Amino acid sequence: MSARSGGAGPLRRLVVLRHAKSAWPVGVPDHERPLAPRGRRDAPAAGRALAEADCLPDLALCSTAVRARQTWELASAQWGTPPPARHDPRLYAADVPELLDVVREAPDQVRTLLLVGHNPGLEELVLDLAGDALDDALDDVRTKFPTSAIAILAWHGDSWASLAPGTALLTDMIVARGKKKGKKEA
Repeated sequence: MSARSGGAGPLRRLVVLRHAKSAWPVGVPDHERPLAPRGRRDAPAAGRALAEADCLPDLALCSTAVRARQTWELASAQWGTPPPARHDPRLYAADVPELLDVVREAPDQVRTLLLVGHNPGLEELVLDLAGDALDDALDDVRTKFPTSAIAILAWHGDSWASLAPGTALLTDMIVARGKKKGKKEA
């Protein structure tokens, strides 16, 4: 059942957010890498983009990596009352089956779920779940799913456990970018 065919169950949205641009400090393990200055600008822009798209989550599932946690903190700070967040170590360096396992554990009452994590897993998850897309969203994801990219997938289902490959409609792909202070846009 796809979102476009009006399958059974309520409309659910899976919002996939790739962490913002990270720094590469010498001697710092990958899991502990923080956001770079650009990431600190882009993460709040991602939060604003989700608010503008009327796509605020009921629950966030976030990788335990520092750059993912910082992305979540800066993005969710843009909203009046951030939803609860669960930091799950399985989301760090996860492949599609691992990501799906975590998503499928979300409580049934959650209608919009935000997943904050890493590539290549997130990009592959979006491509795996999207049976169809609006406009050029699928081509955009195939071309590049950069840092601070947001993919919004919609589908109908009674529970997150029923989310399966090819059953969702990719409704949007947004790349959030913050502005440098003191710089004018061209």
